[in-house]
Amino acid sequence: MHPGAKSLAAQNGGVRKILIPFGAGFFHRVGMANKRGGRRWQLALALGVAAPVAAAITPIKLDVDATAAARGLLHARLHIPASPGPLTLFYPKWIPGEHSPTGPLNDVAGLHFSALGQPLAWRRDADDMFTFHFAVPAGADAVEVSLDFLLPPGDSATARLLDLNWNQVLLYPQAAAPLQLPFTATLKLPAHWKSGTALPIAGSAENEIDFATAPLETLIDSPVIAGEFFRTLTLTPGETPPHFLHIAADHAEDLDLKPEDAQAFTKLVREETALFGAHHYRDYHFLLTLSDHVAHFGLEHHESSDDRVGETFLTDPDTRTFNADLLPHEMVHSWNGKFRRPAGLATPDYQQPMEDELLWVYEGLTDYLGKILSVRSGLQTNTNFRDQLALTAAMLDHRSGREWRSLADTAVAAQLLYDAPSHGVNRRRSVDFYPEGDLIWLEADTIIRQQTQGKKSLDDFCKQFHGGESGPPRVMPYNADEVMNGLNALAPCDWKGFFQKRIYDLAPRAPVGGLENAGWRLAYTNEVTPFLKIREGQRKVTDLSYSLGVLIGTDGDIGDVLPHTPADQAGITQGMKLIAVNGRSWSAKILRDAVKTAATNNAPIELLVERDDFYQTCKLDYHGGEKYPCLERDATKPDLLAAILQPLTPDLAATNSAPAKSADHNTAK
Repeated sequence: MHPGAKSLAAQNGGVRKILIPFGAGFFHRVGMANKRGGRRWQLALALGVAAPVAAAITPIKLDVDATAAARGLLHARLHIPASPGPLTLFYPKWIPGEHSPTGPLNDVAGLHFSALGQPLAWRRDADDMFTFHFAVPAGADAVEVSLDFLLPPGDSATARLLDLNWNQVLLYPQAAAPLQLPFTATLKLPAHWKSGTALPIAGSAENEIDFATAPLETLIDSPVIAGEFFRTLTLTPGETPPHFLHIAADHAEDLDLKPEDAQAFTKLVREETALFGAHHYRDYHFLLTLSDHVAHFGLEHHESSDDRVGETFLTDPDTRTFNADLLPHEMVHSWNGKFRRPAGLATPDYQQPMEDELLWVYEGLTDYLGKILSVRSGLQTNTNFRDQLALTAAMLDHRSGREWRSLADTAVAAQLLYDAPSHGVNRRRSVDFYPEGDLIWLEADTIIRQQTQGKKSLDDFCKQFHGGESGPPRVMPYNADEVMNGLNALAPCDWKGFFQKRIYDLAPRAPVGGLENAGWRLAYTNEVTPFLKIREGQRKVTDLSYSLGVLIGTDGDIGDVLPHTPADQAGITQGMKLIAVNGRSWSAKILRDAVKTAATNNAPIELLVERDDFYQTCKLDYHGGEKYPCLERDATKPDLLAAILQPLTPDLAATNSAPAKSADHNTAK
């Protein structure tokens, strides 16, 4: 759902070199300007690879021992150059791409500071718990830090694999340009494990890896995946820049990637490159974790993506279809989110709060492009794309929270909504800038195509706004006006009014104008659509949201109930458990049969439910039959969806490009 880094940039074509005092240091905000009462850092930004720090700075040494990862432990030691006097160290708090102060400080244990072989007394800052103060004794030129990181169960490690994020195991000092602080890292893995990462490797021996010295921003922006069962594929052999797919799994058989599926990932790279027309990475690495025992999500980085899915992603068609847009989405972020980044997210360190208002561009546009690219690359079908879009439109159209909360507020409050409980989601709204972005940017795409008589599209905007010239990682911040000006230069329109109405104003109904412009309309059928069937199987639910108004887990647990629906009016609420339907022990088939039968008579549907050890019978006066969202073709208009989903590159089979090649070694650069 949702990371990157940046630093101070070149000025007048040159690289700004900064000497950074580590002792009684200082922190400097460059070009900070107040705008609308909030912070804006007006920076020209470049990742550390393009803006090397002065050679006089001694790198911070970070050694991580992951040999006990299977037991949920990481051991880290830091050697931080310092001068005598007060010293402040920070644990990263705001992690790029997570849009929230999610630094996992509670999982840090065994924290010790020392100098000259003697322990140092330390004090946590009373106002900012992520800040630590102590004094460096006379005669010392460095501080030693040791800590353990407690890997949360079910999050990032199993007995056979590890997803390592460097921000979990380090602290950094106050400095003029914290993101440029040089770090030299090493990683010790369990015996016989292999690994993959975008972080340049200086050398390796047995189970230890020595990484090249890199700025803090590059280090934190370059996670590592490792495991006993590991595979690396070169997706674009012989081409520059290279692209890799690294796969770690709990079981050897889960690494079985069919040649045609590998070809789809290669096609994905080509489609993304064609869309943006340039790249801003030295090479790109998909870090794919296959496990039923880690958290499932995607996290973007400039030169890689941390993609975690179920263990059958490569071997089960339904699992792959359900997650088809994950890798496309996260790779899009290399351009939209990492290279071009909202100014409010381009902060000068990891402690300053990020402003999430433009997540409707950062995440909303990326979500739309990720789904489009999943079809263009062959990872998803046109039919499933349309089914998925229908489900999105129907879900948003039934959000009662739209009556009091704008889409912009879901972005501004993202740091709250990411961790909000599931109950009441329809009344509260969630991080709707993702799915609603699909509809809004589809509409923008259709407007551009209509305004230019099909000569231009949103693809052209992506190339002009997010593409630019190829080169190493760097960051170019933007604001909302720049987005609208870029669209207006392509297809003159009242874009400010367009986004004002859909993003900032209250909109009780979902924005389905793009569907209608594209020659389709939201409709409902009494048959479960193919993608909904897959989604129900993957989520282990029965979805009767648009008939009874309820979502039910396979164990009978009732999920969020849509307001003003028959289930809501009958008193059913989330937290109840469905026991029986019309006197029979419940099953998905029995419940669906009851809904179907009720369409032919006047008898209510009786649901026996249990909550907190109390039972009650709820009578649902519903006779409308089964209703599942679908898209219905409007033959009076051109099918713009078909045009939008058309690949930009030739079929791989018709090219002379070599297929992906497999390797079973660490990737060094």
